Amino acid sequence: MFHRVLMVAVATVVTLLGVQPALARTSHRIVSLSPTATESLFAIGAGAQVVAVDDQSDYPKRAPHTSLSGYTPNLEAIAGYRPDLVVLSGDANDVVAGLRKLGIRVLLQPAAKNLAEAYAEIRQLGAVTGHRRGAAAVVTRMKSAIASVLKSTPEHGLSVYHELTPDYYSATSKTFIGRIYKLFGLRNIADAADSSGTGFPQLSAEYIISADPSLIVLADTRCCAQSAKAVGNRPGWAGLAAVRRGNVIGIDDSVASRWGPRIVQFVRAVGKALRRHGG
Repeated sequence: MFHRVLMVAVATVVTLLGVQPALARTSHRIVSLSPTATESLFAIGAGAQVVAVDDQSDYPKRAPHTSLSGYTPNLEAIAGYRPDLVVLSGDANDVVAGLRKLGIRVLLQPAAKNLAEAYAEIRQLGAVTGHRRGAAAVVTRMKSAIASVLKSTPEHGLSVYHELTPDYYSATSKTFIGRIYKLFGLRNIADAADSSGTGFPQLSAEYIISADPSLIVLADTRCCAQSAKAVGNRPGWAGLAAVRRGNVIGIDDSVASRWGPRIVQFVRAVGKALRRHGG
């Protein structure tokens, strides 16, 4: 069972327990402007139905990459691919209403808050593409793999610092990635610093050094060339517990920022670090 999540778009509304009649028929020409949806579509076996993906969809490599933007969507450019379905993670520039006026169906899948919502969105994609079984299989594999990692990783009461950018933006336990850390029983040092409640506070080097995290996860390895070595060379960071014990791990930026099938890779990386260096 998965939690029911309310997702209201300006136009087409899709429920997590099925799809509205307007989306019930199988889509054969899909434009994905959501990198997470792109990954999920190919994972469930619907890749052949995808005719175009946005410029941020960098996985899988065989996806039909274009210059389309999910941040500043262009209706004319999208319509040029003659889609019978457009999958989005947001409604920038009122694109949902614009697509509907052109007679194009829309599936809006906002950022998942937890694994239950992530699984539900994968199932949605299965429903609209005719790949229900493929989607169910992907979800089953994800659940099994994550459960296996958690079972083999005892809780140690450790703390974690998740780095989004080199200027110390982080993610709290309120975010999707933060909830992954909670599965391991990790204490997120960013929680106490999120005075604005955005879920993505900017910390300071002094704050991080004072918190002395047991685990540092770098989600800025590809964008910003951060590494365990670079972290150790930061002024005052060499004495941090995570640095001293070699508990600084890098995660591919896209894996750490999405809520699709590759979240299993993230869970495995964290579990491996905790089993090797925790306690």
